[in-house]
Amino acid sequence: MDEPTSAAQPVHISSEPAQLQALQPLLEAVGELVGDVPALLEIAKDVGQTAPHPGEGSTGKLWELLASVTAVDVAAGRVLEPHLDSVHILAQAGQPQPEGAWGVFAAEGPGMRLEATRDEAGNYILNGTKPWCSLAAQLDGAVITAHLPAGQGRAAFAVNLQQPGVTCETPEWTSRGLREIPSGTVHFEQVPATLLQGPNWYHERPGFAWGGIGVAACWLGGAVGLARDFAGALTDAADKGREPDQLALAHLGEIDRLIASAAALLARTAERIDAHPAGAGPSAWSEAQRARGTVAAAVERIQALVSQNRGPGPLAFDEWYGKQMADLSLYVRQHHGMRDDAQLGSLALKGDRAW
Repeated sequence: MDEPTSAAQPVHISSEPAQLQALQPLLEAVGELVGDVPALLEIAKDVGQTAPHPGEGSTGKLWELLASVTAVDVAAGRVLEPHLDSVHILAQAGQPQPEGAWGVFAAEGPGMRLEATRDEAGNYILNGTKPWCSLAAQLDGAVITAHLPAGQGRAAFAVNLQQPGVTCETPEWTSRGLREIPSGTVHFEQVPATLLQGPNWYHERPGFAWGGIGVAACWLGGAVGLARDFAGALTDAADKGREPDQLALAHLGEIDRLIASAAALLARTAERIDAHPAGAGPSAWSEAQRARGTVAAAVERIQALVSQNRGPGPLAFDEWYGKQMADLSLYVRQHHGMRDDAQLGSLALKGDRAW
């Protein structure tokens, strides 16, 4: 698939231009492998060896990496982000670098429950089902949350997905978005697992919020790819004698403002995270909800502006554009809209705000 040349350029959040150019070979490789999930997983494994960890001084660079890959191809970002998140979670838990490609499965679903119990030797065993397990059949392992006995809450576990007792369903994935990354249900029957820290550690650590902002960086990158494609279409039309009208220019100007403001918020948030890695200062979760909500709103507005201006043609005949638009529409729905804003409002009402 031929992505726009401009899409294979780094996305700036906080680094100097010269630093960003180091991402160029990676982005070109990703552009050549769109749709090839096994190859993209190999890239994710390589990147995971050296990618920055959030809260360790280079959080902005991590988010630039995620945004830049997703600008080339949303699905590629969707492959890379959970692997890097799993690497960071395991490091935060004091575990070694994982071997192979890993994911993070923390979703819950009605009528589905994954439980962790101990056997006679004191080892943890998983039984039950887990929904929304992206690429489970192609991964070597995953960080997985499960319910503990006697109302102790949930805990995170490191799990080898290639061992007996793990059964991955093939979902009926009808969506046009993220078609190469279906998220199905996984069944666990007497599957050994390694506990990561203690009850509720996974959700209470600052890194949980940081990972959520990393996803928002991917959303922004996907929108930057569409915005660059839109600007390129206007330039191409002008070269052929059709200058953009005032409406198209106004929309491009609004898109520029949206990207600049969202990127500035991510840069400022990254600085705060690196200044307070232990979670001091502003609430990590309020920072996450603020960043995710701002980016999600910007992304949806950019999609609407680009779609209105470009019309039905590229949706019908431009493979990269149609895929990017469909992939991003599904990916950004990980933000829960007004429900997430209600959580942020509750925190703001309690004084967790800067105004």
